[in-house]
Order: sequence, then structure tokens, then C-alpha cells
Amino acid sequence: MKDPILGSVVGNAADLRGEMSIQNVKIAELRRQLNSFRVVPQYESLKQRADELTRHIQELSTQDFIDQRNLDHLDRAVEETIDPEVRYLEQVYDQLGVALPEQTLRQFEDVKDFHAAVVRNRRTYLKDEIEATRNNLERRRLERARLDEEQSRILGELSEGGALEALTTLQKALAQEEAKLGALQHRLEAAQTVEASSREIDAARVDLTRAVTIDLDERQPQIDEATRLFHELVSKLYGNDRPAYLSVQAGPSSLKITPRILSDASQGINKMSIFCFDLTMAVIAHRGGRGPDFLVHDSHIFDGVDDRQLARALQAAVELTESEKMQYIVTINEDDLSKAERLGFKPEPFIIEPRLTDGAESGGLFGFRFDH
Repeated sequence: MKDPILGSVVGNAADLRGEMSIQNVKIAELRRQLNSFRVVPQYESLKQRADELTRHIQELSTQDFIDQRNLDHLDRAVEETIDPEVRYLEQVYDQLGVALPEQTLRQFEDVKDFHAAVVRNRRTYLKDEIEATRNNLERRRLERARLDEEQSRILGELSEGGALEALTTLQKALAQEEAKLGALQHRLEAAQTVEASSREIDAARVDLTRAVTIDLDERQPQIDEATRLFHELVSKLYGNDRPAYLSVQAGPSSLKITPRILSDASQGINKMSIFCFDLTMAVIAHRGGRGPDFLVHDSHIFDGVDDRQLARALQAAVELTESEKMQYIVTINEDDLSKAERLGFKPEPFIIEPRLTDGAESGGLFGFRFDH
């Protein structure tokens, strides 16, 4: 249940329900599109016609722009076209003192009439061009309106339906989303099974914890016996003014027994707490016929321990094991043993031969010399 890989693959039930809700929305939308979908006959031809209409409408707009610009030019040309005036020439010649003969005047009149005819023809031509341009603009306006209407109709048909390929694509998308929903459903079932198992395990753990608690209540005399023995050992090391007891409770996974000495936590006190606890458990187990008749410690049990507590611990072990007909075995550094000896502990009766002399100049172990 706590496997991170399983959790990442399966997920938890709450998240999976949220994902399934979103997936159901997608599937409902695809089904709605499929239900309203209809295959339009000649879909491709209608699409091509719509594209042709778009291009034609764009061409008409371009032609309108050109004609509108030409129309502006024609209107300005009409405004700038004026009748010719030649009488000013007579005034010029009079001022110069030159009298024009009658024949010359007639030629001027002919020229004037000619220019007037040219201007009239130009105006007529420009008006015809303006009218033709306006007619073209109007014609294209009507044609563009007709094309817009046809294009709107075709686009409406295309938007309401589509080709068979589009229908197949929608069906494929729906199948994929339904497959995803099915996978989510399987993951949800697996997650629910795991979570249900977790709840069952939690319930079983609570039942077992309750059973252990009841069992501890029934075994309170044995717990009291062990607590008294532990307290007596601690009192021999530190005196009666330092409360010490065993805390026994049903833990989440096992029976939890904690030796407690009410004092400032230090390395020496922690080591002596372990010493007293081990000795207590060994004696209680031996009394009940469930343990051996000896206890073994190595020299680390006395690292950082005050000299007085070291001597008292060794003496307490001797007295208790002798009274219980047990044996306490400990490997100890010669320096530590000397400290205990100076404080009154007599180690000689308890030293087991051979004594290791690898620390002395001439010493060794089974004929070998070890350098420190």
C-alpha cells in the first residue's frame, strides 16, 4: 500500500473520481456531436464551390476598388474641363497697336469652335465613362450580394454536417475517450481495493493493539516485577533520588518497552540505562525458564560512563547474577577495570584466563603481535 510505484500507477480513489468526471464530460460532448452529425452529400464539391465563391467575391472587391478610384479621377476631370477663350488675343494685339484683319478673327473663331467641340466631346466621353463605371459598381454590388447569399447557404450546410471521413474521426475519438474512461474505472477499482485493504489493516491493527493492551493488564504483576528489579539496579548506580521505571505499552507494530531514568540525557546515563534494562530482562527471562543463565556485554557498554557508576554496575551485576545463579560476562578495557578497582571493586575472582596481553611490549595473542 505504501509502494510509491504502485501509488503513481494506480493513484488514489479521490483523484481518479475527479478524472472520470472530466472524462465523462468529454464523452458526452462527443456523443452530442455524433448524434447531431449528418453526412452532407457531395461534401467535397460544396467545399470547392465555397472556395470558388470566396475567391470570386475577393476579385469583385478588388475590381470595385479600382473602379472607385477611376470614378474619382473622372469626376475631377469633368470639373477641370473648361471652354476655350480666345478673345483675350484681340486685347493683347490692341495693346500692342496691331489691328487684326477680319480673316484672322474668323480663324480664331474657327479655332474656338473647334476647341469647344473638343471640350463637349470630352465631357460627353467622361460622363459616359462615369455612368459605365457606376453601372459596373452597381452590377458587381448585386452580384456580390447574390454570391454572399449562396456562400452563406453552402457554409451553413457544411457547418451542420460533414464528410464521411469527419464522422469516422469523431467515432474514433469517442472510442479512444471511452477506452480512457475504462482504464480509469479499472484503476479506481484497484485503488478502492487497496484503500479498503488499508482500512481493514488499520481496523485489525486497532483490534490487535486493544488485545495487547488487555494482555498487558492481565500481565501487570510480571510488569511490576520487572519494573521493581530495574528500579533497584538503577538505585544501586545512582541512589534512590533518581526515579527509574519501565514504560510498557502496545505500539502500532509491536510491544514497546522503554527504560526511563529521569535525569539529563547523557551518554553515560543512556549506557547505564541499557545495562540495567538488559540485566533486568535476562533475570526475568531466566526466572520464567524462557532465557539462558548468562548475559554478555562488550566494552562499549561502559564508554563514557562515570568511574563510580562503572564500579557500582560491575558490583551490582556480580551480586544479582550470584543470587539468581547466573553468569555475567563482559569484555572490558584494562584502564576501565583499573578505575573500578581503585573505587573498591575486586575483579580478581572473576577474571577468566587467559588474560589478553596484546597491549604490553612483550605480549601477543596466540603468538601474533597487533599494532595499534
